[in-house]
Amino acid sequence: MKKTALLFLNLLLILRIGFAQQTGTLKTPKAVLDDFMTKRFGMFVHFGPVTLRGTEIGWSRNKEVAQDDYDNLYKEFNPVLFNADAIVKAAKDAGMKYLVITAKHHDGFALWPSKFTNYNISKTPYKRDMVAELAAACKKQGVLFCIYHTVLDWHDPNYPIQNPYDSTKNVKGNMAAFKTQMKNELKELITKYHPYLLWFDGYWEKPWTNADGQEIYKFIKSIDRNVIVNNRLGKESEKLNDQSVGDYLTPEQRIGQLNMTAPWESCITICQQWAWKPNDKMKSVQECIQTLVKTAAGNGNLLFNVGPMPDGRIEARQVKALQQMGAWLKKYGSSIYGTKGGPYVPNEVFGTTRKGNKIYLHIFQKKDDKIVLPNLPGISIIAATIMGGAKINYTTDASSYIIDLPQALPDANSNVIVLELNKNAEEIPAFTTNK
Repeated sequence: MKKTALLFLNLLLILRIGFAQQTGTLKTPKAVLDDFMTKRFGMFVHFGPVTLRGTEIGWSRNKEVAQDDYDNLYKEFNPVLFNADAIVKAAKDAGMKYLVITAKHHDGFALWPSKFTNYNISKTPYKRDMVAELAAACKKQGVLFCIYHTVLDWHDPNYPIQNPYDSTKNVKGNMAAFKTQMKNELKELITKYHPYLLWFDGYWEKPWTNADGQEIYKFIKSIDRNVIVNNRLGKESEKLNDQSVGDYLTPEQRIGQLNMTAPWESCITICQQWAWKPNDKMKSVQECIQTLVKTAAGNGNLLFNVGPMPDGRIEARQVKALQQMGAWLKKYGSSIYGTKGGPYVPNEVFGTTRKGNKIYLHIFQKKDDKIVLPNLPGISIIAATIMGGAKINYTTDASSYIIDLPQALPDANSNVIVLELNKNAEEIPAFTTNK
């Protein structure tokens, strides 16, 4: 009887798995996504032939750069100083745990020698497989390799929009053929380069539907269930719900809000433009570090973008800033990696992260001699120290914890005070209002 019952349960499990696969409900395992959210810091790399003009990737086609000129830049594209090991080392030295390369942006150019499009890197003077070289360098240096792929392609005759700035240039297209092309490219990328994550963009244009996104998501999971997928494969970009396609939210050029339920990752540029631009204004080291800290304090990851120059190198000033971020993380990384955000909402003065029985109080600027935090019910502070330094004084009244700040803060970019608690800090509900 027990054997019959066991066989029945196994059959039921198989049927449930089969039904999930048929209905497209097979999702990235929670353990995989939870692990991704411990990484906190990744490098975004926007690169392609348009760097020869110093204009924005994809978007400058038919705008700053005429279509015919743009579409023929690949014939001159020869980034002879591109060095995958050096780029990955710059990411690793910065404390970044993963790297995302724009293997195919909205201009349709592929940075790998695809069998499914002739508009690819093998047709350039450079010829080498940039995606393969980055994948190998990431594997060698212990950085997770990820791939960006567009869900629109203004270069593909099967995609109905050929010029987003002039609808008279658009064509009828064939979305079924376009999706077949996309599936072929994605299968090629997944099976050949084994990305940890796929980063999509281009969901907003009318030809692409939420059903298209669901179809592609299901296809990806049929190849590799563990590949993480961002939420821009579907039409919903601001929240995750039953209609959403993908695993996490992606606020762009802004730090996401404190969110303890939905995973998220802010994508932000180190300069102003995604692709390289001569003399582009760069963020200060302090802004770079505080952007990372504020993101972690909101319980998110930061995907920080660089754009290599036409010769393939990342600008020395950007590399130097990344190294300084890495130096800060060597001192204070335990307050960032593997933490949860909160329980307090970050602001311009401070943000908090937490792990175990510790709250890490990140001080961005000193406006007073004290930091006042609202009391957390049932929670007592049992010790307070500057991370890697001396103990500091604190008091508690009926409504607040009052943390004394040292006369001079030790770090010009961002400081960390460790608050040891009498309970597990990770179990504290988020405190939605700050004083």
